[in-house]
Amino acid sequence: MHADRPALTVIGLGSMGSALASVFLQRGYETTVWNRSADKAQALVGQGARLAATPEEAIAASPLIIACVLDYEALYGVLDPVAASLKGKVLVNLSSGSPEQAHEAAAWARSHAADYLDGAIMTTPPGVGSPEMMFLYSGSHTAFEARRPALESLGDPLYLGADPGLASLYDAALLGLMWSTMTGWLHGTALVGAEKVSATAFTPIAIRWLTAVAGFLTTYAPQVDAGRYPGDDATIDVQIATIDHLIHAAEARGIDNALPELLKSAMERTKAAGHGSDSYASVIEVLRNPADDK
Repeated sequence: MHADRPALTVIGLGSMGSALASVFLQRGYETTVWNRSADKAQALVGQGARLAATPEEAIAASPLIIACVLDYEALYGVLDPVAASLKGKVLVNLSSGSPEQAHEAAAWARSHAADYLDGAIMTTPPGVGSPEMMFLYSGSHTAFEARRPALESLGDPLYLGADPGLASLYDAALLGLMWSTMTGWLHGTALVGAEKVSATAFTPIAIRWLTAVAGFLTTYAPQVDAGRYPGDDATIDVQIATIDHLIHAAEARGIDNALPELLKSAMERTKAAGHGSDSYASVIEVLRNPADDK
C-alpha cells in the first residue's frame, strides 16, 4: 500500500461494490471491506483487503466510507445501528435511489456529524477504474475536494453541486436517455433487419448518425434555455411528415410501432400548442407542461 493513499472502507460487496474495492486495492489503497455475507469478500481478501467483522469495525478503520448497497433502506439497515461511529467521517453513498432519498440521507449524515456525498455510477462493473467512465457526485464540496484523489481511482469524478439530490437526478435523466437511444437503435435494427440487414452492418452507420445527433443537442440546448426555438434546420411540421415515413415502413414490415407513434404524438401535441414552425427542441414545452396541451 502507498503511504500517500489514506485508508478507506467499502461497505457492500455485490458485483459493483466488489469492483470498487478491487480497483482501490489495485491503486494501492489500504482497503477495509464489509458485507453481510462475508464469503463475498474472500476474493478481495486474497487481493489484500482487510475484512471487518462488523459495520462498526469497518467504519472505525477508515476516514472515508464508500457504501454501495441495494438501496437506501439497506443503507440505513447497515449504518443506523452504528451511526455514532460516523462522526468526523466522509460517507460517499453510491447506492441507487431518488433525489428525495439523497436529501434525507444527507440530513441523516449531518445529524451524525458526518460529511455526505451522494453518487451515481455511470458504468457497469467492468468499467470501474476507467478514466473514461463518469462517476457523478453531489453534496459536500469540502468532502469531494478532500477525497477527490481516491474518487479519481474509480473513474472521472464529476461534481454537480452542493444539492445532494443532483447526482440521482442526473442519473435518472441519463438512464432515460440511454433507454430511449437503445430502444430507438433496436427499432431501427429491427426495421433494416426485415430486409436481411444484420445488426453488425447497420450499427456502425447508426453510431455515425448519433455523432450528428449529438451536434443537434448542442444546437438545441441554448434554445431550450432561452425558451425560443427558431426552426432554421427542420420544423415540427417537417418532422411530423417525416416520421410518417418511418411508421409506414415499419408497419409494412410487421415491426412494432409503439415508439414512433409515441414520438409522433408528442410532435402533434407540440404543433397543437403553436410550435409547428419551431425546431424540434420545442417539444420540451409539452414535456414540461403535459396538462396544458390536453
